[in-house]
Amino acid sequence: MTIDLLYGRSTLPVSLPAGCVPTVIEKRAMPVLAEPRAAIERALAEPVGSPALRELARGKRSACVLICDITRPVPNGLFLPSLIRALLDAGVPRAGITVLVATGLHRPNEGQELAELVG
Repeated sequence: MTIDLLYGRSTLPVSLPAGCVPTVIEKRAMPVLAEPRAAIERALAEPVGSPALRELARGKRSACVLICDITRPVPNGLFLPSLIRALLDAGVPRAGITVLVATGLHRPNEGQELAELVG
C-alpha cells in the first residue's frame, strides 16, 4: 500500500510494509471567509478575552512578531499587514518592529522565498 503525504508543494509517496493498516488523520474542512481581511481586523480590534492589540501595544517602543517559515502553510501575507498597521497605529515606531521567521532547525528563508512568505 502507498499513501501520499503532503510534502513541499506536492506530495511524497510512502510505501507501507505488507500488513500495515494506516490510520490517516486529516484536519476538518474550515469555512472559507468571504472577507478574510475584515475578519482579521475584527479579531485584532475585538479579541476574545483580551484587550485589543492597539491597547496592548500603546506606549511600547518595540515589538517582535514571530511567523512560521515557508514549511508551514500559514497565510502570513494576509494577516501581517493588519498586525503591523495595528502596532504602528498604537505608536510603536517602525524601526522598533521586528518580524522574526521561526525556522527552528530549517534553513533560512531568503530572497524570493522570503517575499512569498510575507506577502
